[in-house]
Amino acid sequence: MISAREHVTARLPALLALALPVLAGLTYMASFGAPGAYLAITVASLVAALVLLVSASQRLATTTTQRIAAAICVALLLLPLATGPTMNGIARWLPFGPVALNSGLLVLPLLARLAAQDLHYGHWMLASALFAALLQPDAGASFAITIAAVALHHVIKDWRVGVIAVLGFFATIYAGLHGELPAVAFVERVLVQAAGDSGPCALLLLVCLLASFALMLLTGPGTRAERFALAGSLFGFAVMAVVNNYPTPLIGYGAAPVIGYAVALAWPQGVRR
Repeated sequence: MISAREHVTARLPALLALALPVLAGLTYMASFGAPGAYLAITVASLVAALVLLVSASQRLATTTTQRIAAAICVALLLLPLATGPTMNGIARWLPFGPVALNSGLLVLPLLARLAAQDLHYGHWMLASALFAALLQPDAGASFAITIAAVALHHVIKDWRVGVIAVLGFFATIYAGLHGELPAVAFVERVLVQAAGDSGPCALLLLVCLLASFALMLLTGPGTRAERFALAGSLFGFAVMAVVNNYPTPLIGYGAAPVIGYAVALAWPQGVRR
């Protein structure tokens, strides 16, 4: 049985993968006049995420648990279509008290790992998520699924995952043309906004976001396939936030990506079937 210190040490890469970009984002928001509520919610989300990572169990996840979790993820992606709120015909938010959580940013990080854990049904998990993102429509979620599928296919060479990647590119184009909303300061296109405010600050944000990507890719939990899929989802979200009016994960305001990636990083390794 490992000690508490050894447990925290083992979780250190995951802790840094979250803390570095979120703290950089908090610094930027505090320096350039973001609303106080943005700062408070981001801090609360980070604290909850770090506690989750430190306290996460080391037990292996069973195949049944993995597939139930995947079904819940897809259900949460579809839930906004039934519950709202809706803006300009777009429904991609889960109401959680005073906070609206972006469903894609909340559940797709975990779904990427789950798809990599399940050789038999992983492609169906990604296909179901892509269908939900197309209905919302959500270009960020579509591209995150696409890049996660590209990264997963690179590792496991499964043609079915490759098909999802190809379909994802077309879904992203469709969603980008039909699901764009006005940008909100400190939420969407944060790197673009920061570049206009301060070059050094924008560089700090970019470096911390790239560090988070590298930590997930190289030292994240699980198998190589899981790490590539998880990091691929972050890359997809981040790129879409640069080219489109879409929330920037981890360095921008938003509880959903902080909690979503914390859950994905804390998820136990399972037996791939």
